[in-house]
Amino acid sequence: MADLFWPGDDRAGDHFTSESFLWAMVDVEADWLGRPLEVPDHLEQIGAEAEGGGNPVIALVKLLREQDEDVHRGLTSQDVVDSALMRMAEAAVESLRQDLHSVIARLAALAAEHRDTPMVARTLTQHAVPTTFGFRVAAWLTAVLDAEELLADLDFPDQVGGAAGTRAAIVELGRELPPGIPRWHTTRAPVTRLGDALVGCTDACARIANDVLTMSRPEIGELAEGSGGGSSTMPNKANPVLSVLVRRAALTTPQLGATLHLAAAQQVDDRADGGWHAEWATLRDLVRRTLVAASQTDELLAGLEVDTGRMAATLTAAGDAVLAEQRSMAQAAGHDPAPTYLGDALTYVDAVVARAHATLEEGQ
Repeated sequence: MADLFWPGDDRAGDHFTSESFLWAMVDVEADWLGRPLEVPDHLEQIGAEAEGGGNPVIALVKLLREQDEDVHRGLTSQDVVDSALMRMAEAAVESLRQDLHSVIARLAALAAEHRDTPMVARTLTQHAVPTTFGFRVAAWLTAVLDAEELLADLDFPDQVGGAAGTRAAIVELGRELPPGIPRWHTTRAPVTRLGDALVGCTDACARIANDVLTMSRPEIGELAEGSGGGSSTMPNKANPVLSVLVRRAALTTPQLGATLHLAAAQQVDDRADGGWHAEWATLRDLVRRTLVAASQTDELLAGLEVDTGRMAATLTAAGDAVLAEQRSMAQAAGHDPAPTYLGDALTYVDAVVARAHATLEEGQ
């Protein structure tokens, strides 16, 4: 059954499900063993026995050793869980970046199309100065590009430290030691960096959704979702459901990211007592909610309706008050106001669109 507590969860597909977690752990064990292993068909058994050892690896290894007694030699449970989480995260981030690239392409096209579309800027909910809708979209686009850069900079290291990071068992087995320093049992930067990047994505998506929610209010009417949701009691309503759901994600993911930092701060000794365990479900929720939000944002932009006439009418109705800043600054500088009231806004739009195209070309 779909997750009724989080409508749209199916958009996240198989990322960070219990099944994909199991497969990732089996892959880690098989890579360490150097031979393929079959995925056990006793998932319920592993889940039932996970509580006894505090994690699912102990029960999994018990089943895998029915195939090969050398399974898991030299590793510890945390090596397997952490490495599996990173493998799942790498796959999820790849899917997320694909959605963000689609969002970037749509925003770049929208910003270019409405580069010169006049509207009134709003600050602290009130009319401010003239701007263009393309400039507003360029701000959305900047946030998404920044978020995508954080994702691109992530790495997904394996964890190979043994019981306490000393690799004593690996040395005794005569195994070749992995290169580098893949021992981060109690230094959780790979997890917190991932969490921060994911939260950055929902921040950027919410930046778009919040404006759509505000600008689609009937009294403003400058934007509208292409296919608004219905109401259970008012058939005339077309609610901006996608924007609502994107905002929902952004209201919850920062706390999930904060939990990952709290878990990192609670690390102790050479393997932690609870801080590590708190990460798994937290990361699952954070990954899936971010994937859902990005997909919904892409769909939102695909159907976004822009009422340029309404934007122009609102700007006209605002009157000369919106030119007060320009006039006062021109007077202070001792000259007449410039013929354009946009400053270098259009230059900014062009630069952000160019940055978007460069990002998309690099991602091909």
